[in-house]
Amino acid sequence: MRSTLSKIAAVVTAATVTLAMAACGSSTGDAAGKTLRVGTLSDAPPSIYLENGTFTGYDNELLRDIAKREGFEVEFVGTEFASLLAAVANGQFDIGSSTISTTEARKKTVAFSNGYDTGFTTIVGKKGAHLTDLAGLGGKRLGVVQASVQDDFAGRIAGADVVRFPDYNAGFAQLKNGTLDGWVVPKDIGQKYLDQNPAIALEFGYTAEDKDTPSAYAVRKDNKDLLAKLNDGLTKAIADGTVARLHARFYQQAPLTRELAQGGPGLPVRNPGA
Repeated sequence: MRSTLSKIAAVVTAATVTLAMAACGSSTGDAAGKTLRVGTLSDAPPSIYLENGTFTGYDNELLRDIAKREGFEVEFVGTEFASLLAAVANGQFDIGSSTISTTEARKKTVAFSNGYDTGFTTIVGKKGAHLTDLAGLGGKRLGVVQASVQDDFAGRIAGADVVRFPDYNAGFAQLKNGTLDGWVVPKDIGQKYLDQNPAIALEFGYTAEDKDTPSAYAVRKDNKDLLAKLNDGLTKAIADGTVARLHARFYQQAPLTRELAQGGPGLPVRNPGA
């Protein structure tokens, strides 16, 4: 695991600048034998993060497994979440890998693979803040990653002052120094930050399940070949227990939904017009 999040941020910034000069991803056609560009984040463990200069996490290790099964390679590139789906849609990235919830609004921009995870949205606050009642959050400053599902969630809380950040590190820094009342994040990501910062007195508040919009990989709408390969590889990874093993490796405190257990039916995602 990483030494400090700030060091990771510096590494990914340099890596992103370097890789941004590479050619854009292949937008359509057979993916076999190709190296596909994957837009991902660097600061959202255990799902997506950098470790010793390498992008890893549950989402990215599962994608590596799928790529191997389906005969293509992946090159991970750090980016901000707010611009990720647009970058997939315009061909800058072939795949988006970033615990992307499959909302109907996002399906207007990209197509999604079938789901590979479910999760929870939670509000993290200072110990004793007791941010458990949505009705009591009016006037509270709530930090979110811009354009995330948590941004949508916080925006529906009556009277809340929503503060948007480009990444998780920036939001967590503001929570630590007291300029935020709450930090709205996927619970697994919040848990990892709490685990890595035991000296900071924090607690979970209100929590909601996200099972209707599972996390999935994003591709360009017209790249049906790649979408089919992602779904085929994911189906095989569920069937032989790879998904379950990777989930247990990265999410030691979170149960795996039964649909993704070995031999499970999976989490189908329907794209408009499919």
